Amino acid sequence: MTRAEPGEPTLVAPPPAPGADPPTSRRHGYGTVVLAAFALVAAGDLSALALGADAGHTVLKPLLMPLLAAYAVLRQGPPLLVAALLFGWGGDVLLLGDADPLFLAGMGSFAVGHLCYLALFRRHGEHHAPARGTFVMATYACALIVTVALLWPDLPSDMRIPVAGYSLLLTAMAFGATTLGLTAAAGGGLFLLSDTLIATDVADWAQAPRPDFWIMLTYLAAQALLTRGVLTGALTNGSAPERR
Repeated sequence: MTRAEPGEPTLVAPPPAPGADPPTSRRHGYGTVVLAAFALVAAGDLSALALGADAGHTVLKPLLMPLLAAYAVLRQGPPLLVAALLFGWGGDVLLLGDADPLFLAGMGSFAVGHLCYLALFRRHGEHHAPARGTFVMATYACALIVTVALLWPDLPSDMRIPVAGYSLLLTAMAFGATTLGLTAAAGGGLFLLSDTLIATDVADWAQAPRPDFWIMLTYLAAQALLTRGVLTGALTNGSAPERR
């Protein structure tokens, strides 16, 4: 912009129109605030679980995934990432109940979230390392078979097929996450670990002290790492043609 001559009007950029998207730097600043809020609520929720304060967990747990989804929106993440997190929120809320129908509905909500993640990995992941991919796939497949085989006799009869089907989808999601790099791969692995801990509880296996604390710790880390991995992968490969 040139300096205005004396007597000439100074040109001033017009303010953004109402409803217009804020500048990228401001939006990212908002995202940082929302991510900090997510971290604080997560710390509060984990503290409530560690202390056995069930009321605090009931209040704080439903706030977690909406905050992470808002962060993804402010960082201009793919809509499928936001959908995956919101389906995770649906599962979180449903699993607050104790009834078997609520548990199955929650598992179904998480399953739809995993499908969203799988679609994201297909669009933004890197799929040109067949030797490594085959090894990782074999490792996850062995883990799935061994885990389901061990859990099967101790699961309630009406839970066996749903848990086995969900475990297959979850393992596919964890494997797919490896195509987006180490951050997403760690998130997928932690998600698998978190839900395996839930399955051992359903099977009435012996649990570590405060099992819900470990389940939430691994779950929250998983969702945060998956979000970071997807945002980074979408940014890195965003100019590439979408894979169909």
